[in-house]
Amino acid sequence: MAEQKRFVRFLHDGRWRYGLLAQKGVTPLKGSIFSGWERSGRPLPLARVRLGPPCRPGKIVAVGVNYRGHAREMGHDLPEDPKIFLKPGTAVIGPGEDIRYPSMASRVDYEAELAVVVGRRCRNVPKEEAMDHILGCTCFNDVTARDLQKKDGQWARAKSFDTFAPLGPAIVTGIDPSDLVVESWLNGRRKQSSSTADLIFSVPELVSFISRVMTLLPGDVIATGTPAGIGPMVPGDRIEVRVGGVGSLLNRVVR
Repeated sequence: MAEQKRFVRFLHDGRWRYGLLAQKGVTPLKGSIFSGWERSGRPLPLARVRLGPPCRPGKIVAVGVNYRGHAREMGHDLPEDPKIFLKPGTAVIGPGEDIRYPSMASRVDYEAELAVVVGRRCRNVPKEEAMDHILGCTCFNDVTARDLQKKDGQWARAKSFDTFAPLGPAIVTGIDPSDLVVESWLNGRRKQSSSTADLIFSVPELVSFISRVMTLLPGDVIATGTPAGIGPMVPGDRIEVRVGGVGSLLNRVVR
C-alpha cells in the first residue's frame, strides 16, 4: 500500500496553499495535489497557519438514505439506485468556521458523513476501477434545514445555504473506505455512530454510478450519506464529525 498522506489547504501570510499535515505542522507544497506537487520549505507550526477546506469543489454530489440504519430510522425502503443530489461549492466551509443558522429556517440538522475527493477526471468508470479516480477521504457535514426540506418537497434550498457544507480538515490518501467508523458529537455528546460497512451503496458503486450520470472533475466531492441519529442544532452548539482514520471536523453554530 502506498504511503498515507494528509493533504490540507492553509492560509499563511495572506496566501492559500496546499500542504502536507504532520505532527510537526504543515509542510508547504508547490503545485497542485491533483496534477503534481513537491515539498517547498520547512514545516510551519499549526499555530501559525489557518486550515481551510482541503479543496474547493466545483460540485458536491451527495447521497440520501445510504445507510441501512438511517433508512430504517426514516421509514424508507432500501433504494434501488443511489439517491443523489447536489450541494453548491459556495456552501463549503473549513474546520473551525461557523455554520450560520438561516433566518428562514426553524430546524437545522447535523449529518455526519464520509466524503471522498475526486483526483482524476471520471466518466463512465466501472466499479472495479472507481477507486483509481479517488484522491482520498475526508470528513463532511451535510447540514440540512429539515423544515424547509419537508416544506419544499425537494432538497435544493434546504441543503444549499452558505456554510451548509463543512469539509475537512485533510484529504487522507491510502485509506480503504469500506469499514470506517462515522460519528457525530454535539456539544461533546455522541449522537451518531455507525460504520461505512452499513452503506447500502459502497464508495466504488457510488463513484461508478455518479460517473455514468455526470462527469466528475478533480476536486469534486462525493458525500456518501449519513448514519442513523440525525438531529437538530441551535446557535451556540458545537458539532463535530469524526471518521475513523480520517480525522475530526469541528464547527460552531451561530445565528
